[in-house]
Amino acid sequence: MTNIVLETQESFYQYIERVATGSQTIADYLREDKIGEAIQLIVQFSEGMDWLTKVVELMESHKYTIDINFSHINPFLKEINDGIERQDYVIVADMFEYEIQPFFEEAKEKRFEKVGE
Repeated sequence: MTNIVLETQESFYQYIERVATGSQTIADYLREDKIGEAIQLIVQFSEGMDWLTKVVELMESHKYTIDINFSHINPFLKEINDGIERQDYVIVADMFEYEIQPFFEEAKEKRFEKVGE
């Protein structure tokens, strides 16, 4: 069981790294008018956020905690959704570059810790 927990944690860390990089790619694509490519990455980002949240919950059930609060980016996610609906890709690009990317850059430094046995 310990191996799968550690492997899941490692996958989590790797994904956090990719989200940090991918957020800038999304912003760049939107600014380069590559809307289709950006939207595909945004869908992947959304699915990835769901997976990250589930991993945190799973780790908590195995007595591991990590100091990342994904609810802090919820207002930005709402703004991203609103921007996509309005086709205001400048605001969406800004959200990914100036809010989402820094959040994940900081999250890259965090690690799961075992809590009370």
